[in-house]
Amino acid sequence: MVYFIFSLCAIVTVIAAMKLSTYADVLSKKTSLGGMLIGTVFLAGATSLPEVTTSLSAVIIHNPDIAVGNVLGSNMFNLFILAMFDLYFRKQQFLREAEKEHFYTAGIGLVLAITSLIALKLKLNITVLGIGIDTLLIIVIYGVGMFVLTNLPKTDNPVHREMKQNDSNDTAISLKKAIWGFTLAAMIILMTGTILSIAGDKIAVITGLGSSFVGSFLIAATTSLPEAVSVLIAIRLGNDRLAIGSILGSNMFNMLILSGSDILFRKGAILAHVSSVHQITAAAVSVLSIIILFSLTRKKQHSSFIYALPSLLLIILYFISSYFIFSY
Repeated sequence: MVYFIFSLCAIVTVIAAMKLSTYADVLSKKTSLGGMLIGTVFLAGATSLPEVTTSLSAVIIHNPDIAVGNVLGSNMFNLFILAMFDLYFRKQQFLREAEKEHFYTAGIGLVLAITSLIALKLKLNITVLGIGIDTLLIIVIYGVGMFVLTNLPKTDNPVHREMKQNDSNDTAISLKKAIWGFTLAAMIILMTGTILSIAGDKIAVITGLGSSFVGSFLIAATTSLPEAVSVLIAIRLGNDRLAIGSILGSNMFNMLILSGSDILFRKGAILAHVSSVHQITAAAVSVLSIIILFSLTRKKQHSSFIYALPSLLLIILYFISSYFIFSY
């Protein structure tokens, strides 16, 4: 029964994410915010709602390993998603559609990943008002990063690739309908995320795989479904900036979830009370983030094979990291 509930919630999450991305595309075109900001802030935050509910619920049921593993595993899986799409759309050189704001977003995500890695390594059980100083530092880095990001001079480059669908589908949806639809889809994702965490905790017990592995892979991959679907829909709509911003922004927002989890965790600093296997995941996220940063800054390649090499390397490293985490 628990597997049925888990699968059903995953399906509902995918359907809601499809609607979420469609409404986000309308918002990016009918407001002055643009695809980059809508993707980095609104769509990224909404698609990260399963991670929010999963991690917070995991802390409430006294399973911090699922909470931390879900966040770091989701970030790792998100970068894997980005590499897979880049590999598939290698002839269009998908990641070259990125703007400088995306580079800054990826850079902030890298700094946050390295911060979490150091915190997991040092395991400093030092708190301020019950919150670990490491997760407080994550909040500061996130806040400063968002301030810098939102105050960067905006680039108004048009989407270079032709739209794959007719814009009449978008214009048929009013701005008011898009706002309400986006909100409703986000709320549905919020509810399914809570159920996924509870079901995932039971699956960890039934299978004996352990909370760290289940959190880093099974739940992380499932709660990352909205990101994967949102990227696919955004690409099909020809809104590459929205797609890239959604993944990179989600990785930033996910790190903030660690701080929220730490607030609920009352036994000390949460990163000092979890398995050391999360160090592997955090290190993997850091390395994969560096590869993405490189991919966002390289020049146009004449060969699609040469262009795809960084993404291919990222995918290989993802599976290598997964093996080490599983065999830890």
